[in-house]
Amino acid sequence: MQSSSAPSGALSRRTMLAGAAALAGSAAAMTAAAPAAAAPAPVPAPGKADRHTRTVVFRDVRPFGAARPVDLVVVDGRITDGPAPHGAKVVDGGGRIALPSLVDAHIHPDKTTWGGSWVSRRPASSIADYVAQDVELFHAQTRPVAERAYGLMSHAVSRGTRGMRAHADVAPAYGLAGVEGLAEARERLRHALDVQIVAFPQHGVVRTPGTAKLLEEGARSGAVDMIGGIDPIGFDHALDEQLDIVFGIADRQGVGVDIHLHDRGDKGVQAMRGIIDRTRALGLAGKVTVSHVFCLPALSDRDLDAIAADLAAQDIALTTVAPSDSLVLPIARLREHGVRVGLGSDGVRDSWSPFGNGDMLHRAHILGWVTDIRLDEELTDCYRVAAHGGADVMHLPHADLTPGAPADFVLVRGENLPQVVVDMPQRDLVVHGGVVVARDGEFLA
Repeated sequence: MQSSSAPSGALSRRTMLAGAAALAGSAAAMTAAAPAAAAPAPVPAPGKADRHTRTVVFRDVRPFGAARPVDLVVVDGRITDGPAPHGAKVVDGGGRIALPSLVDAHIHPDKTTWGGSWVSRRPASSIADYVAQDVELFHAQTRPVAERAYGLMSHAVSRGTRGMRAHADVAPAYGLAGVEGLAEARERLRHALDVQIVAFPQHGVVRTPGTAKLLEEGARSGAVDMIGGIDPIGFDHALDEQLDIVFGIADRQGVGVDIHLHDRGDKGVQAMRGIIDRTRALGLAGKVTVSHVFCLPALSDRDLDAIAADLAAQDIALTTVAPSDSLVLPIARLREHGVRVGLGSDGVRDSWSPFGNGDMLHRAHILGWVTDIRLDEELTDCYRVAAHGGADVMHLPHADLTPGAPADFVLVRGENLPQVVVDMPQRDLVVHGGVVVARDGEFLA
């Protein structure tokens, strides 16, 4: 990073997926406070040849909204503090703010109708109802999973997403079509997006015969990074049997675990204890994630501290999608214990809900909105969770614009980082590994 020589210028998903807590204003790792540059120049249109450029200088940018613009020098996909070599390619940032790209720690691209015709949803009164509608919508689709998922995932890239933990339904109703479709989309986007795939048994592991065999087959195929689970008590009604199957496959096939846990109260806590015990017994520390975890926010401070300490000891990560003030995890308190916590989009325009857009800046905005925050450091911390929390969950290095960090960042017009979280400006430029992958909100295929 160098000083710039340029001048500055009824039942629903929301009510079903439940828990409670507010995001405390923990110390933010990113700071921002600077006036906006006047009339930023338009970003030039880079061509596909950029992908073969080893050294690029992004001139006249303001990391985190700093007052003084600098040049970001990228060599072989990483930020460097050395001087730019003679003849390096230059991209003019026009005084825009440079921010780390974002990570979606929990999303379901296989279910999406993104880019297709409008779908009218019907009432549903249970998870089983939603699951049945999933199957109907899947079979009604005229576009394959790979096409629909690619459309959504490339759109997410255009909004600044650099990494994604993608869940694919696995059940006899679909076979491995979801996994295979996501794997195809992942391959097409390998230059622009880091993707981990979870084989997710939305229909249950035990209650739906044949699912366990498909999970094992998916893990053995090499396309799957993690094996999922869902509410071992509340939905599958088989705590030990489900967890033994899921953890057994993970142990045999050398993959991770990411379990959806919506159960509240004692059911949820009992399931958490089973997950912690199996993680410890099988030596899977650092390879297990629990998503949603709606049993935690209602715990007393003492009980929350106790379970958080156990999660940290086994390096079990958590994810939240923050759909309301009663659904978000107590992120700051969990992080005080060293628990990795990421933020995700969840479903996007699927049979469960017409909402969702795959935009993690919007999700950071939602996190701030539902937790009723006001302070700049709290708004900054929402961005930090969206950028670095998911990176921690996926074991990706932080794209924090420091020397040695991956050159994954976005350029936006704005005054400072808190204002960007509130106003959600267009991502004028998205850079992945030093390569421009989206411009003016459009993905560059």
